[in-house]
Order: sequence, then C-alpha cells, then structure tokens
Amino acid sequence: MTDFFALLDLPRRPWLDPDSIKQKFIALSAEFHPDRTHGNESQKRPAQDRYTQINSAYNCLRNPRERLSHLIKLERGANASELQTVPADLMNVFMEVGSVCRQADQFLGEKAAATSPLLKVQLFERGQEFSDQLAAIRARLTAAREDLITALKQLDADWEQNARSDASNRASLLDKLEEIRRLLGFYDRWISQVQERFVQLAL
Repeated sequence: MTDFFALLDLPRRPWLDPDSIKQKFIALSAEFHPDRTHGNESQKRPAQDRYTQINSAYNCLRNPRERLSHLIKLERGANASELQTVPADLMNVFMEVGSVCRQADQFLGEKAAATSPLLKVQLFERGQEFSDQLAAIRARLTAAREDLITALKQLDADWEQNARSDASNRASLLDKLEEIRRLLGFYDRWISQVQERFVQLAL
C-alpha cells in the first residue's frame, strides 16, 4: 500500500494544514508532470503513473475523513470500520435532515410541473422558505462539523506528544480518530444532501 503521507513528504499525523498539503502537491505535480518528459516515451509512462499517484495522495490527504481512513489503515494494517449506524445522539439530526430533504424534493417536483404564472409566483415564495430552512440546517451541520475538526486538531497534539512512545495510548487515540472519522462521514453526507437541494431550489 502506498503511503500518501510519505509520497507528499508530509508527516503521518491526523491533522495537516490544508495550505501545506496544497503547496506539496503543486511542487510535486509540477516536478512529475508527464509533459516534462518532452516526448521521451520511456519516461512518459512512469511519469504519468507518478503524477496519478500524487493526485490520488492529494485528494486523499486534503479531505479530513479520507486522511483519517488512510492513517488508520497505515497504522493498523486494516481498513477503518464502515459501520453506518447513526449514533443515538444524532438521530434527531438525521430525522430532521431526512424530513426537510424529502419536503424539498416534493416541492421541487411541484415546481417542475407548474405551468400557471400565478402558481409559479406562489411556489417562488414557498421555495424561499425552503431555502431559508435548508440554509439554517446547513449552518448548524457545518458548525457541528467544525467542532469535530477542532477535536481532531486536539487529538493531533496528543498524537505528536504521546502516540509514538506508548503503544496502548496510540491504540486509544486511533479509536478516537476512528470515531471522529465516522462522525465526519455523517456530517459530510448530510451537508452534501442539504446543499444539493439548496442549489436546486436556486435554479
């Protein structure tokens, strides 16, 4: 398995500064871009492979959840758990997102079928209400996701201080990182679902 941290010459840790990742990516992609082979066919294929790997590493490490998945696999030698059961304390959020998205989908169906100018005006007003509702939910979800990122940064400090010297502490930190990874999965999916409806309503 390719170590994407090593490939981009970045430390293997839970949190990485997005600008640092981008700078490494830009420098390496310029260095290994296939166009730099200048028609040398023997070097073109290896350069293309390396460039593809660099892109894969960048796309993985710049996404907090994907980065944690990769880190956990490197550290444990196994994939992170893909258990998708919504935690009990998030069930209300899950139900609210699902309900609003279903209502928005139903409204979008009505809007697509509307032909009367008067009905379109009425639908525009209702559409604005849905947009406001979706924006409020998106703001709450985004704030909760930011709390997870803050927790991730705190665990990163513990990782640097203690994880390498104490195997049991490292295992405990990996468990905590796996939980953050799992929660990020829920929030990323919900934010994406809400944003998709918000954009459709604006069209």
